[in-house]
Amino acid sequence: MGTAAAGDDDRMALLRFVERFALVLREAGMAPMPARVFAYALADDADRYTAGELARGLDVSPAAISGAVRQLVQFGLLVREREPGTRSDLYVLDDRDLWSRFMAAELATLQRFEDAVTGGVDLLGLDRPGGRRLAETRDFMAFLRAEIDGAVRRWPAERDRLAAGRRPASTG
Repeated sequence: MGTAAAGDDDRMALLRFVERFALVLREAGMAPMPARVFAYALADDADRYTAGELARGLDVSPAAISGAVRQLVQFGLLVREREPGTRSDLYVLDDRDLWSRFMAAELATLQRFEDAVTGGVDLLGLDRPGGRRLAETRDFMAFLRAEIDGAVRRWPAERDRLAAGRRPASTG
């Protein structure tokens, strides 16, 4: 098989993965195009792209990319940069602790959820079934937030342990 054919096979494998992973992201609540762009940026070897490069990589229009990258920048999954002397924005996948940063942001969402439900518990009291259900919801959110916070804190050591296990043994 020639090099071009191997490159085409690699590209098709990448795009198949992108579509499968984007579907998982969509099922978790991410909009379709941001899911595809994020999956592509995560799996592709480059770490920075122009909107045009993303559009070509995914075989979509540049207009489809603009809203997607704007949303991914807002989520903190991509960072917008500009190189000196260029007119195009670059979208960079900052993969340093990407998932722990993402989960740390989710902690704030869980806290807001917990605070809102606590207001309902205070309003309804624990003598009513609705108040008891809200109290259990609040307690679960507090538990989940503490567990995720602990996991995020433990992650750097676990990441290093896993990376050490993936390193090839030195020969000598």
